Amino acid sequence: MIYGFAFRAWDNARMVAYTIHEQPEPTTDRIDRADELVFVKDGFVWSAALFAPIWLLANRMWLSLFGYIVAVVGISSVLSLLGAGEQIISLAVLAIHVLVGFEADTLKRWTLEQYGWGMIGTVMGRNLSECERRFFDEWLPSQPVLRTSHTSMPGAVPTPAPPHSPATAPAYSAVDDA
Repeated sequence: MIYGFAFRAWDNARMVAYTIHEQPEPTTDRIDRADELVFVKDGFVWSAALFAPIWLLANRMWLSLFGYIVAVVGISSVLSLLGAGEQIISLAVLAIHVLVGFEADTLKRWTLEQYGWGMIGTVMGRNLSECERRFFDEWLPSQPVLRTSHTSMPGAVPTPAPPHSPATAPAYSAVDDA
């Protein structure tokens, strides 16, 4: 029973950090901008450690992939020239994979920065959905709504408001007349 309590307490205390990135020329509507934001988790990425070249390809991280290939070929060649066995070379490649797993989030942030994306914030929570909710609760109200609902539809043309006629003129309070 005490072990279950300790495990639940540890699990509830575990927090995840994300950085939020926005593209160089975001759309004008804040809801569309929110859809285009990228959340990058801070921490070890198992898929990047296990399948480093495939993960780099899937995330379109071309310069990082090139660096990975150069590092693997270079270290393997140097170790072969020094007469190291296959086990040592395999351990060196494994070390590169572990390094990619630890630095995958940094490589992703760096790649986004190279494409002109800017970091607009950080957030912490128990999981991605909680982090998104926390971020958008703070971010959305501070963003101006640049389009009204009828102009957010594709092909819609904004129509000017009709001028006020004397019959439909706004009512003024007694304070305004004074």
